[in-house]
Amino acid sequence: MYFGGGNYYYIILILEAFCIIHSLRRGTQQKWLWILIVIPVFGCLYYIYSEILSNRGIRAPKLNVEAVINPGAKIKRLEDEVRFTDTFANRVKLADAYLDAGLTDKALEIYQNSLTGAFAENEHVMAQLIVAYFEKGQYNEVIPIAKKLYKLPQFARSKAHILYAKSLELTYQEELAENEFKLMKGRYSYFEPRYEYGMFLTRAGRDDDAWQIFTDMLNEQSQLSPVERKSNKVWFAKAKDEVKKLSAVRKTA
Repeated sequence: MYFGGGNYYYIILILEAFCIIHSLRRGTQQKWLWILIVIPVFGCLYYIYSEILSNRGIRAPKLNVEAVINPGAKIKRLEDEVRFTDTFANRVKLADAYLDAGLTDKALEIYQNSLTGAFAENEHVMAQLIVAYFEKGQYNEVIPIAKKLYKLPQFARSKAHILYAKSLELTYQEELAENEFKLMKGRYSYFEPRYEYGMFLTRAGRDDDAWQIFTDMLNEQSQLSPVERKSNKVWFAKAKDEVKKLSAVRKTA
């Protein structure tokens, strides 16, 4: 229901039209259209927050200078913190540092031992376990953890979701894997999972479908803001490389 009279009516109409058009361009209308129509004010505000602000990286990522310059010093400091104050938060910080440094076995041990009591279903630890198990090649361990997190809104666009889809593929569940990759598609966003979907299609011998995924990504670059292009440049570069490879195959076919 709209606010009565004045300029509010036109402002809400413009905002609603913007959100609907944005949703249609990204192919997410099935999820959002009825919300935007039935509750336009709150629906539009929630849409802008969840689909534009949080998805487009408007907030600049924080750079951990200590971790970049001297990762060993950071780990030593965190180990000392755990030694003197053995809390859940300190242990998880240490495990995260181990994982970032490639010390996956040490990270796994802490994550596994941390899922007890009130923290038995801690979302961050479970998501990190997915990353750690995937890096160790323990794909069958990834799947049940991912299923526990599956209904959480943040899981849909997370690294854990990508690794879940790849784990399904690597355990010979290709149809289920493709279903998950398709859920992560969306125009002008989701560039990492779309690239991974393209690679999945390439491995499946579906070169034409893969070529379409990669070219769609590259064609969308010009419509993005400088911040968006910069934050996704690695996926555009990878997609460009794959297009070159697939184009070469096409020429020789």
